[in-house]
Amino acid sequence: MSAVRGVALLGATGSIGRSTLSVLRQHPDRFCLVSATAHGRSAELVDICAEFKPELAVCRSADEAAALCGPIRAVSPGTQVDHGAAALAAAASHPAAESVMAAIVGGAGLAPTLAAVRAGKRVLLANKESLVLAGGLFIEAVRAHGAVLLPIDSEHNAIFQCLPAMDGGGRGLVGGVRSILLTGSGGPFRTRARADLAAVTPDEACAHPIWSMGRKISVDSATMMNKALEIIEAHWLFAAPAERIRVVIHPQSVIHSMVEYDDGSVIAQLGQPDMRTPIAHALAHPDRIDAGVKRLDLAAIGTLGFAEPDFERFPALRLAYEVLATGGTAGALFNAANEVAVEGFLAGRLRFDAIEPVIESVLQAIPAEPVTTLEVALEADRRARVEAARLMAEHFAS
Repeated sequence: MSAVRGVALLGATGSIGRSTLSVLRQHPDRFCLVSATAHGRSAELVDICAEFKPELAVCRSADEAAALCGPIRAVSPGTQVDHGAAALAAAASHPAAESVMAAIVGGAGLAPTLAAVRAGKRVLLANKESLVLAGGLFIEAVRAHGAVLLPIDSEHNAIFQCLPAMDGGGRGLVGGVRSILLTGSGGPFRTRARADLAAVTPDEACAHPIWSMGRKISVDSATMMNKALEIIEAHWLFAAPAERIRVVIHPQSVIHSMVEYDDGSVIAQLGQPDMRTPIAHALAHPDRIDAGVKRLDLAAIGTLGFAEPDFERFPALRLAYEVLATGGTAGALFNAANEVAVEGFLAGRLRFDAIEPVIESVLQAIPAEPVTTLEVALEADRRARVEAARLMAEHFAS
């Protein structure tokens, strides 16, 4: 029996966080939760502390920490309650944490995830935005501090499993690999004409036909922005040139991604569309453990379909390749503009079909520059948010 591994969970109350807790719950002999962070959902954080007894619980504000201190101490007397950026970094670099699940959504996850890397942790990366914002800086830190990087996105975890070797340090595809094939369901509007997307409502966009996700990620799936971000993530994770990263529409979401080899072989990773599978894989790697996921019945599924993506219906895909060609802070601008646009759409201030035009306008308005420090990336993020909000108010308001 292997020793119990301490786990830090950044984003404990989100969809990835809840799936991670489900896996931890099944294997108390292998894993223990040592720190947990949450942005809101206070009652859930109290329940997590009651069950898992982490040493540190981090929430978003001083007021929330003050309100939660009593309830958490009542159910877990040994848990320290804190808040703020420094506390997030402390949770990510907790001495008792061997593995850090980086599951904070969006650009807010960059700094704490980088703190885990700089602490030399085994980082289970669900926060793709860390690589989109500052991929070169991030991978350099992984190498410099001896961290281990294991992908959690189902697509990148699948690629990890399909490659003969992956060092987690962005040193390049091994010889014999021709291309990486990222599969995507196409979301709820896969067959709808671009001209018909103006009237899409938030509830329609969030009704994903296969996956159960948070609202922001669901909208990203509906625009295929999630796949656009994954193109950039794959570039950094596997040091893959843009021209060797392809997207394939696969509505059933059974094949999570594939690797094509020079000899004509294509190796695919298949499984139920359940995030517990890649989470369990990364938590236990190189071992395999039960993820609590229903077995895949290929006979019951019957048919697997594939199609080329439509870059006119989903312009975010085209923009991703342009961002890679531009480099520097273009990734930070791309991600931040999308976050603001999606927030505007969910709040009823922006039409669904205006999300990508806002992003493209931000990329055109703000020149990209080299990402030499974390501060440069965060400043680009800030400028993009200001510009996206201005554009939405002046030119794209619904």
